[in-house]
Amino acid sequence: MSQDKAFMTIPRVDPGYRSKEERVHDYKPVAKELAPEALREQALRCMDCGVPFCHGMGCPLQNVIPEFNHAASIGEWKKALEILLSTSPFPEFTSVICPALCEGSCVNGLNGDSVSIREIEHRIIETGFENGWVRPNVPAQHLEKAVAVIGSGPSGLAAAEMLNRQGIHVTVYEKAQYLGGLLRYGIPDFKLDKKIVERRIALMREEGIQFETEVEVGKDISPEYVLRKNDAIILACGARKPRDLNVPGRDFSGIYFALDFLTQQNRLNGAEVFSPDPFLNANNKRVVVIGGGDTGSDCIGTAIRQGAISVTQIEIMPKPPMARAQTNPWPEWPVLFKETSSHKEGCERRWCVNTLEVIGSNGKVKALRCVEVEWVRGADGRMSPVAKAGSEFILEADLVLLAMGFTGHAIPLVVEALNLSVDGRGTIIRDSSGKTSAQDVYIVGDVASGPSLVVRAIADGIRVANQCVQSLI
Repeated sequence: MSQDKAFMTIPRVDPGYRSKEERVHDYKPVAKELAPEALREQALRCMDCGVPFCHGMGCPLQNVIPEFNHAASIGEWKKALEILLSTSPFPEFTSVICPALCEGSCVNGLNGDSVSIREIEHRIIETGFENGWVRPNVPAQHLEKAVAVIGSGPSGLAAAEMLNRQGIHVTVYEKAQYLGGLLRYGIPDFKLDKKIVERRIALMREEGIQFETEVEVGKDISPEYVLRKNDAIILACGARKPRDLNVPGRDFSGIYFALDFLTQQNRLNGAEVFSPDPFLNANNKRVVVIGGGDTGSDCIGTAIRQGAISVTQIEIMPKPPMARAQTNPWPEWPVLFKETSSHKEGCERRWCVNTLEVIGSNGKVKALRCVEVEWVRGADGRMSPVAKAGSEFILEADLVLLAMGFTGHAIPLVVEALNLSVDGRGTIIRDSSGKTSAQDVYIVGDVASGPSLVVRAIADGIRVANQCVQSLI
């Protein structure tokens, strides 16, 4: 680094968010940004470690973090961009929505505050776009090989990008009206501006990648046809089968899956022409979100913007600690209490709560009967929730959003048509290269691993695409 021991004298500075009073009335990005000069100073905090855990252990993409931090710290933004793009195809996505695994394993974070790696990455890529340094990566020539990518989420886009760079003709099939998958429809605009997604898609079109929208493979066209027209297929369809709430009263109206709720609002924000049925809106409603993860947080922010009377989030797991537990040492990802921008906009949060029953009237949900739980280790060593005696309570609700995660893929017709082998849980089986039991059929991202992070999906898309190319040439 250009300034020795700056990590000891320069404190970490986070940009924060737009004021709550302003941001809850729109869907514009809530996060603010530090000025380039401020981020140059933040980059000086990088210790240039002998063993950079941020790079080797933290980042699934293996980003060369100390090197791009150094380039940024001395104002060599173009050099920083070259280093960043050497490992990351879409830093404009990860620098906005990634939880920054790299920062969790930053050596600075062992006894203090980690380096603002994600913010620095964001400034590097945006400086690149602002100066016209990010250009279409057009291959010198295309081979007589073609691959179809099914799904345009982060893993599918990453696979398509890497295939195209190596001269493979690529067609991406997407069942929705617009491209981007989870990036477009699952993440609210106030976290990820869809102009960022559209900007990248435009570049990929210039690179020669073909996109077919509103085409559902397995319904509009057969998987067998797609395979006959191509040398290989990469399935990047995500894990879209949501975990349901199996309690009495589940059939009352007013209970919906979180992704359906978020997708509808994103479609409305994108001015898509469609007739919502049912129309999911939290205006003047008491909203309960079941599930304490990021999807639940996104539902909170969306419900508040729609005009909810109140929002309560319940989670069956215990409240995370404020400081690292002894069983969660550095450089592991710190499992800590987190408060998102949506939480700060106004909601009640409760942990160790299990839902027992939905109470309704005239066919509509009116409340949830819940109970507090304690987590107890059984004879087999496994922890399980046990109801606390006398702790039952009623939680009033007009709209219940289920954000309890996902249980697997939602492409049974494709699995059946291609005769893909699955395990006892219905998960599609693949080998270390991403190959399934069907000849020339690969799977990537969440459809293979289950729900995970965008950065991991991108990394898997890159890895499997490279394996696919090796088998083709």
